[in-house]
Amino acid sequence: MRVHVVLHNKETGEEYLTTKNRRNTPDKLKLMKYSQKLKKRVIFEEKKN
Repeated sequence: MRVHVVLHNKETGEEYLTTKNRRNTPDKLKLMKYSQKLKKRVIFEEKKN
């Protein structure tokens, strides 16, 4: 089952909305995404809903 998750960057406070499959990735999701404020790729972590 795919669920919507919010990815949050601690430095800038920016957020991305994405989906994940809970069966395949039960742990918190961490992805390298582009930060428009920092103008580079940084780690975004799954935020608690």
